[in-house]
Amino acid sequence: AVPSTLECPGGSDSWQDVTVDSSSRLCQGQRNPCNSSAELAWPCPENSVCVPDGPGLIQCLCDKLFHGYKCLREGTFPLLLFGGILGTATVSLSLLLWGTQRRKAKTP
Repeated sequence: AVPSTLECPGGSDSWQDVTVDSSSRLCQGQRNPCNSSAELAWPCPENSVCVPDGPGLIQCLCDKLFHGYKCLREGTFPLLLFGGILGTATVSLSLLLWGTQRRKAKTP
């Protein structure tokens, strides 16, 4: 329910039943934009599936074994390599900053 001066979230087309009375607008029965006959402005790319993400919004999720930009990379995400590089860079930068900045710390 929203004030009658406002539109339903996602627009009236995103709801099955919109009832307006003097003080409020009641939006019921959210429609699934992935199953609509209207063509989507941004269709999901190949190797992905459309899922609803709120009133009038969609989200494209990559199929199993695909990842990356527009789900073009096949295989699993290299989590170990990513975590190793990120961890190494974080520890190295922390040690560098600790070594260069500790002389500026005042001791009581």
